[in-house]
Amino acid sequence: MQLYGFFRSGTSHRLRIALNLKRLAYEQVAIDLRREEHLRAEFKAINPQQLVPALEFGGRVLTQSPAIIEWLEERYPDPPLLPPGPDERAQVRALAAIVGCDIHPVNNRRILEALRHRFGADEAAINDWCGTWIAAGFDAFEALVKAHGRGGEFAFGHQPTLADVYLVPQIESARRFKVELARWPRLMAIDAACARIEAFQRAAPAVQPDAS
Repeated sequence: MQLYGFFRSGTSHRLRIALNLKRLAYEQVAIDLRREEHLRAEFKAINPQQLVPALEFGGRVLTQSPAIIEWLEERYPDPPLLPPGPDERAQVRALAAIVGCDIHPVNNRRILEALRHRFGADEAAINDWCGTWIAAGFDAFEALVKAHGRGGEFAFGHQPTLADVYLVPQIESARRFKVELARWPRLMAIDAACARIEAFQRAAPAVQPDAS
């Protein structure tokens, strides 16, 4: 497997976590977003959308981190990232979707670049923008974990699930945008629990080969 990604990309981060939890070996191919390598023709030939991550495996290229992670879950079901029952799976998927559908898309790089260059937003405005949507999502995530989290140390029970795979990179991003995280103690406890697991440690942006 070849993972085309960027160390600080939240979507690349979540895919690294999933691959590590599945105990799958992969080679990283760095696509430096700061140098706009994702816009080059070479990468467009790999992913026409010119976004990271992309996963090349067996002569095919998979794109979009939610689709790739679902593919991993279907192809490599052990250890599972989703609970066995359909109701529980729906709850875990809903938690992941808070990040994947409602927080990250409005805070990703191309949105922030548009705010900077088309609308003149400075870094304080960028942080305020990001903090607004992170806070709204984290409020809901925390409430749902308290209601349905099953009392475990993770977002849903006593082992990491898809919800944690999505949450941890978003917390990393929140720190980068200077969001005050103390108001979500349950999420901070989940983040700390994940940080004790090697799969999450090895996926952290700071330890990636292209981190600088």
